[in-house]
Amino acid sequence: MKTILYLGAEVGAKAAEEVVANRAEVRRISADSEEVKAHIKTCAALLDASMKVRITDRMVESAVGLKIISCATTGSDHIDRQELDRRGIPVRTLMEDRELLLNLTPAAELSWALLMACARKLPAAVKHVVSGGWNREQFPGVMLNGRRIGIIGCGRIGTWMSRYARAFGMQIVGYDPLLTDYPPHIRPVSLEELSRTSDFITIHVPLTADTTGLFSKKHCEMVKPGAILINTSRGAVVDEQGLLSALQNNQMGAAGLDVLADEPDIQKSPLYQYARAHDNLIITPHCGGFSHDAVKVVCRRAAEKIIEHLDL
Repeated sequence: MKTILYLGAEVGAKAAEEVVANRAEVRRISADSEEVKAHIKTCAALLDASMKVRITDRMVESAVGLKIISCATTGSDHIDRQELDRRGIPVRTLMEDRELLLNLTPAAELSWALLMACARKLPAAVKHVVSGGWNREQFPGVMLNGRRIGIIGCGRIGTWMSRYARAFGMQIVGYDPLLTDYPPHIRPVSLEELSRTSDFITIHVPLTADTTGLFSKKHCEMVKPGAILINTSRGAVVDEQGLLSALQNNQMGAAGLDVLADEPDIQKSPLYQYARAHDNLIITPHCGGFSHDAVKVVCRRAAEKIIEHLDL
């Protein structure tokens, strides 16, 4: 019986097992590089719902029976491609499943939650009360109604963000390097205009060679004083040193991040170090797309692709 190596939460493993039934063994292992190295040698497929382990060319070289990698995620930049391409092993992702993705909203919902938390200084206010304080004047919020939100990446998640923004009475502008037809309620502008004029900036683009550093040091420097930045896409899309400088010099009011360039090894990240001592930077552990409801759906789809490819 062929083995499908599974990386991710238990709920996703169970969903994959339901799809696979008795046609293959789903072997769940921890998201640890040494464990992956040990087990990938004997698997026919890898179902990755974690993204915590870099899949290197050397790992693939040792996986003599590997036929497919199926990611229960839209991104796959943690996977080296040279050896996979040489052997003709496909990497499948949820980017192929637009219809399925349209109604998966956890990443957009976390993005909006980060925006609200930054706008209302929630972490600092909660910490203040827990420590025995009760002084609301220390935590003035930003009223969203009438403010401008700039959405970088106006696809699935960006469109959901625009819907939430409409409900809050916000002006909506957008920039997307891949779009020509924008949703009707998003006014397209240049990235420079978006950066200069938006009270809130939220980023929702995949990480590619073209989007690496897309929101550059220059853009961090030109934002409106007090602007709030949200990034739940990939850490490397933003110039992190530029963001840090903008927070340190109070050019930017706050930021909410679900991603860091060096994740999951964040201990040396300057942004992580800054967040430990400052309340205007909120960092969550790349959990935007993680909800049990969504994980079940995407792991089932990833498993289906494996079954089809292996003809089981």
